[in-house]
Amino acid sequence: MNDTSDNTTLVVGASRGLGRGIATAIAEAGMPVVAVARTAAALRELEGTSQNIRTEVADATDANTADTLIDRYRPHAVVVVAGARPTIAPLQEQTWETFSVNWHTDVQIAFHWLRAALLQPLSAGSRAVMISSGAAVNGSPLSGGYAGAKATQRFITGYAQDEANRAGLRITFTSVLPRITPLTDLGRPAVQAYAARSGQTVDEYARQFGEPLTPQAAGAAVAGLIDADAAVLGPASLLTSAGLQPLL
Repeated sequence: MNDTSDNTTLVVGASRGLGRGIATAIAEAGMPVVAVARTAAALRELEGTSQNIRTEVADATDANTADTLIDRYRPHAVVVVAGARPTIAPLQEQTWETFSVNWHTDVQIAFHWLRAALLQPLSAGSRAVMISSGAAVNGSPLSGGYAGAKATQRFITGYAQDEANRAGLRITFTSVLPRITPLTDLGRPAVQAYAARSGQTVDEYARQFGEPLTPQAAGAAVAGLIDADAAVLGPASLLTSAGLQPLL
């Protein structure tokens, strides 16, 4: 792998869950991956799974991280998955600190990485993929400000596309909104809480969403998106076990 490889993908938040599935799928497709996360041990284990994966231990909320890594690797694609785990509790049991954690983490990460993609900028033909959440459309009453933060990620990804178009940069920005799934450390507590709230078992509650989205399926979908013709990519897509479904 060369730092200047013209098809390198930076996956931000690659140590677990959907981020790990995305990094793995892209590497398995033969493309070089730079996996970024704060957890060194998890990254070392991930790096050992493929010769196409190298790692960077870094804090994605630090503005210098985005600037430095985009400048170092000049990636063809940046996939941003990183974010905080929300506190699972109804509104009245939240504090402002717990309610706002995703605003201070997820939105800040999106801002820094989208801004860096525009200012470096990424090369013509590159793409930036923001992994938001289906909560951005459906809400998430047991997750504090999570849904609003994820909606804001989608909005500012659209703003970045507008600015890229105005500047003639030929960079494609798109948002992916995964459906809630019990198969990740992020989604499992939420599914359990919503099932209990509705008086259902976890299986009963999850059944309404169809086959659960796996990290492997998410990875395959995003790997395909990165390799797709930019002309067919919409501004946002819902991601389920059946694949990507464009959102207007």
